[in-house]
Amino acid sequence: MNQTTNPSPSVDGEKPNVAGGNALLVGPLLPQLVRFALPNIGAMLATALAAMAETRYVGSFGTPALAGMALIFPFVMLQNMLSAGAMGGGMSSAISRAIGANDQERANSLAVHSVWIGLFLGTVYMSIMELCGPWFLAALGGHGEALAHAVAYSEVAFLGSIFTWTLNTLASVLRGCGSMKAPSATLFAVAIAQVVFGGALGLGLGPLPQWGMRGVAAGGVLANALGAWYLWSYMARGESRLVLKMKGATLRTDDFTQILRVGAVACASPFQTVFTILILTKLVGTFGTHALAGYGIGTRLEFLLVPIAFAVGVASVPLVGMALGAGMVARARRAAWLAAGLAAPILGVVGLVVLIAPDLWTQLFTQDESVMQAARGYFQWAGPTYALFGLGLSLYFSSLAAGTAVGPVLAGTLRLIVVAIGGAMLASWHAPAWMVFALVSAGMAAYGIATAFIVLRTSWNKVQ
Repeated sequence: MNQTTNPSPSVDGEKPNVAGGNALLVGPLLPQLVRFALPNIGAMLATALAAMAETRYVGSFGTPALAGMALIFPFVMLQNMLSAGAMGGGMSSAISRAIGANDQERANSLAVHSVWIGLFLGTVYMSIMELCGPWFLAALGGHGEALAHAVAYSEVAFLGSIFTWTLNTLASVLRGCGSMKAPSATLFAVAIAQVVFGGALGLGLGPLPQWGMRGVAAGGVLANALGAWYLWSYMARGESRLVLKMKGATLRTDDFTQILRVGAVACASPFQTVFTILILTKLVGTFGTHALAGYGIGTRLEFLLVPIAFAVGVASVPLVGMALGAGMVARARRAAWLAAGLAAPILGVVGLVVLIAPDLWTQLFTQDESVMQAARGYFQWAGPTYALFGLGLSLYFSSLAAGTAVGPVLAGTLRLIVVAIGGAMLASWHAPAWMVFALVSAGMAAYGIATAFIVLRTSWNKVQ
């Protein structure tokens, strides 16, 4: 393996190994972070808007359909967080550190191993949801028309899990080498295609039959399949810094371990998030279909918040990972906190808007006053803590890049404990809905504060 190291000025008193003239290891961090974050924000906003359009389509099918979407939403979010965030973060982390250490051959090998992991986990997720999805939805409290709508969506959506995992895996691999434009442009196009295909198949536009919930789900499957195909072709043609050569590639335990030691641990965090949402959904479900639909619309905004924090946090991954690969610990930590300092106020502004004018969001999906009233109650309590939630999410991705996933996972555990214990108490007291929404707020605040404290106290000097 040929490696070259070019001399470069020191940063933060450290002498960086600026491999091959890697510009990401020198120069001001803020311009680099913004340059990486902007295309990600565009793509993530498009993805969130596609989810909004999907919810609007579903809203035209009636309140039971909206309640059904509230039931299925945690499982859709879980798949995205696992593939793009947790395991994807492990992939980006390993690749960025290899490039920072000027080991291009290892980075290419890690890309191949990442794809195999994505294909395997996509197949596993599809199998579990197709076999057990209806049972999960019923156990969550789904019944009647709401359950029927949720099952109809689930049966089609998760047939395409392998496409979702492949798309997010390839995007994560490219982000790990500092390439943000290609995955962002692809995800933007996928979001547009999802809106068009989902609307056409769900609502029966033109000569197409109206397939309802199954059609909306099919639109997403088709869009993800096309996006995965494009990124695979893009990398196989050698148009990125990494070249994807699956045929004849040697699989090595060390490379799987390098990815999974971060990604596997990080996968606990999405499960914690979903378990938290499931507990809260179960509690809200006791107040009836209208309350559940209102809560579902409220949590849909969380699907917008997570991508925004993701866009900023994941922009820090190559900056943090490459700096650590080159032995520049202080630069890596500064990149992490700079990203968190951007994500928190962005989400805080969103929280302020929905606190002051919650109907701006809710009226996009329904005009039912009972549903809108429930959503108002949710935003009154959750909105003020969105900034802390964004702080924690951004530091979560930076921690993945640093190979220190345990800390954010512990913070997620704290949030789950707060919600689980608080939920049990509220259920025993037969508490009103507003107390459940207050519990949502307490959980978000606990997560953000705990993550920040843990990152402050965690040393990155021994990251390999």
